[in-house]
Amino acid sequence: MPEDNTLLDRDGVRLTVEGAVAHVTLCNPARRNAQSPALWRALVEAGRLLPGQVRVVVLRGEGVSFSAGLDRQAFTPGGFDGEPSFLDLGRAPEKELDATIEEYQEAFTWWRRTDLITVAAVQGHAIGAGFQLALACDLRVCADDAQFAMRETSLGLVPDLTGTKPLAELVGYGRALEMCVTGRFVRAEEAERTGLANLVVPAAELGAAVADLVAALVAPPRDAVNETKALLRSAAGRTATEQFAAERSAQGRRLRDLAGLGE
Repeated sequence: MPEDNTLLDRDGVRLTVEGAVAHVTLCNPARRNAQSPALWRALVEAGRLLPGQVRVVVLRGEGVSFSAGLDRQAFTPGGFDGEPSFLDLGRAPEKELDATIEEYQEAFTWWRRTDLITVAAVQGHAIGAGFQLALACDLRVCADDAQFAMRETSLGLVPDLTGTKPLAELVGYGRALEMCVTGRFVRAEEAERTGLANLVVPAAELGAAVADLVAALVAPPRDAVNETKALLRSAAGRTATEQFAAERSAQGRRLRDLAGLGE
């Protein structure tokens, strides 16, 4: 992609935009795209920098792995340069600790915006924070070598980067609990069978498969897509009667727009 389409390139995150499609790339393959607070802040900035014409965001990782999860340097006494270690965070006052984790979570929340469809292109390992980043996206296209795992409990922690809700919604409570507590690897075939992956393809075909999906996602009118995503995202929190009413309201807006009566 031409260099002048690069809007952000720092702290292991690169954002490039080509028309209606943005690409967010984790670009520290030497460390298997391990994550840090600096990377999370860069992901937040990537979301803020998206131009208004962007409809689809593709998230990928350079190298053999999507993301190997949290950089273990976070657990050393020194932590990262200019950052508190996670051990220091554990000693912070409760409100301060809660606010810090909430700040970290911002890197994982904007992917759910109803004006975007977000696609994770996953190859190799997606572990812990990497798994949760893939779960933050609306859709997941996986290479046949993809392996997901939640390893937080093995460290005495819990998945806290917004991944528990989408995981339970996708695979069900029992399977989500088993995956999180055991920390076992979920390989591509199981990911597709259980709903974690929308599509699994040979690793060499991952880029082409994502490109085909993106082309299909930008084909329908944007407002219809946004309204449909909003309906589906809110469905679980509504009663059937409430959802039916929401459908009527959304369709009314669409019909008025088609009739040239939109705002």
